[in-house]
Amino acid sequence: MSQGLSPEFALGYRAMMVDGIAREAEITKKVIAAVPDAASSYKPDPCARTAKELAWHIANTDVQFLTGIADLKFSMQNPENKPQTSAEVVAWYDQNMQLGLARVAGMTAEQLMTPVSFAGVFNLPAVLYLGFVNNHMIHHRGELATYLRPMGSKVPSIYGGSYDEPMRPPVAESAA
Repeated sequence: MSQGLSPEFALGYRAMMVDGIAREAEITKKVIAAVPDAASSYKPDPCARTAKELAWHIANTDVQFLTGIADLKFSMQNPENKPQTSAEVVAWYDQNMQLGLARVAGMTAEQLMTPVSFAGVFNLPAVLYLGFVNNHMIHHRGELATYLRPMGSKVPSIYGGSYDEPMRPPVAESAA
């Protein structure tokens, strides 16, 4: 049933991944927020997604993965009313990622170790799909970040400063 995972491993891995995904989602929100609505139809190649499509793909798929993990079943359903502007995508993503991460954080070790089929391709313990969420988010966020300058936007800091948002030295606290 658990493919060799111990309950301790499942709980520890979940704690580490939920914390990391929450931090990565904050960075992802900055990148999505940088997509200018007036230029959101930009795509670097005829075969590529537009910036708007890519921003929604990141947000929606990350949430779908968390929902599938928590439900122990992947249905990958799209919401009926999808956000239209970058700000709306960020707000939707923030709310739904928090809900999804809270649901996953509340799962028992037994639930986390339950094998879940994904599209008939994978049948892994639910907890291991947290790596898919993390990798998916980072992969497509990097892709979207490369769209920003050609669209006339600025690239926010991701893992340190960027040309547009350089790292700043820490501000020393003044003695009062």
